[in-house]
Amino acid sequence: MPPDVTPTSAHPPSRHPVGEGCEPELDRRAELREFLRSRRARLGPEEVGLPSSGRRRVPGLRREELAQLAGVSFAYYTRLEQGHGDTMSAEVLDSVARALRLSGDEHAHLFRLARPELHGNRQALPQRLRPGVQQLLDALDGVPAYICGRRLDILGWNRLATTVFGDWSRLPPRERNLSRLVFLSPAARDRFADLEAKMLDIVSILRVDAGTHPEDTELAALIGELAEKSNDFRRLWARHHVRCRGHGVQRLRHPVVGELALSFEAMGLPGDADQTLVVHHAEPGSTSRKALWLLTGLTASLSGSAS
Repeated sequence: MPPDVTPTSAHPPSRHPVGEGCEPELDRRAELREFLRSRRARLGPEEVGLPSSGRRRVPGLRREELAQLAGVSFAYYTRLEQGHGDTMSAEVLDSVARALRLSGDEHAHLFRLARPELHGNRQALPQRLRPGVQQLLDALDGVPAYICGRRLDILGWNRLATTVFGDWSRLPPRERNLSRLVFLSPAARDRFADLEAKMLDIVSILRVDAGTHPEDTELAALIGELAEKSNDFRRLWARHHVRCRGHGVQRLRHPVVGELALSFEAMGLPGDADQTLVVHHAEPGSTSRKALWLLTGLTASLSGSAS
């Protein structure tokens, strides 16, 4: 995947009021405009076979160069970059995506912003965890697991997850949110050995949520709060990074067993596309597997003494 290019100044997320006394909602047109500009800025003319002569005031391709690569008129592409994606055909958006060399996740994000009706503009369901899902979490023995909903709200977890990541049950419901923990909680941040990678993943997921649910006023308020309180969030949000990692490895620092390298799998739940089951496990025979066994035993003993 091509590297991200960070603009010289990090702007807060684009929002606009939805009515007097209401929370702001995300401005889909502004998001589209800024996303396209950021993707254009990361491509140099020499990368796409264009001459790089002449002084450039901003990094990356010019609008007229991108329009040429996409096979559309300069005026037509300019209108798209001004946020008028609803007038563009799917074929034009595909051509722009190819010219910008978008990844699969970025391609889908472009369509969500430009033509939300093509994605059904689905209604967000209430965030409720089915009892059967909590029973499934409790039955997952020896692996920390939790459920994330929209806005990265933590909706449910098993006991081992609280031993590995921290006891979320002690937090007020509003604070049970991965983005708030990763950007605003020093104790939670210290758990992640590769904090930069974790923060970038969080920002990317919020970016996808913003494109899927631009009308979500709670999401807009959350993004605004993070932008106000966290320099790291402002810096990473300005990249317009979009990548959904369904699996990978997460390195953690635990106060009892030290460093852990845990593989994770993130799976959407049937019946609610906004809920994701995240399960962590360690490689067989690894020191992380042995550490996870120790934490499993510790969790069981603590649970037994509390009952």
